Amino acid sequence: MVDRERQDALLELLNTTPVVGEAVQDQLADPEAARSWQRAHGGQGGAQERRHLVEARDGLQAVVRGSRPAASLAPLLEGVASHPRVSPGGVSWEVDAPRERRPAVDAVLTWGALQETMPGQLRPCENPECRRFLLDRSKTNKGRWCSMALCGNRMKARRHYRRTHEGTTE
Repeated sequence: MVDRERQDALLELLNTTPVVGEAVQDQLADPEAARSWQRAHGGQGGAQERRHLVEARDGLQAVVRGSRPAASLAPLLEGVASHPRVSPGGVSWEVDAPRERRPAVDAVLTWGALQETMPGQLRPCENPECRRFLLDRSKTNKGRWCSMALCGNRMKARRHYRRTHEGTTE
């Protein structure tokens, strides 16, 4: 099972390209903002690290949206190895990746673990005007929006408006 912190970090990475005022905003485009984001999520904040993160984010967004196959993520893991570590608590696996690639590799590995443990629960928001993603942790797995306050209320209001104004003529 992937810990909640890694799940949240993946979701936050996927959601770094929100729509603001009908335009897509890339929160990792500004080097200073990206450096801050990277450090807040365990990275070093360097330009190469950011480049790898953006590549991973863009690839993962496309895979989760279904516009690219999962195999398209393979280049992001080239040269990455995993080694067992035995302790009194059991066996754990340590990922060996270059430091500047580590946050991007962790994002792809977290996505892979979610595919195994929570299939179908990481998905795009159902608001067609939204570019955000959600990780549905509910037992019913029926979440549809990145946020009820943002997209959920908007979509419900639109449906209500269509229903109540359907059939009226001007």
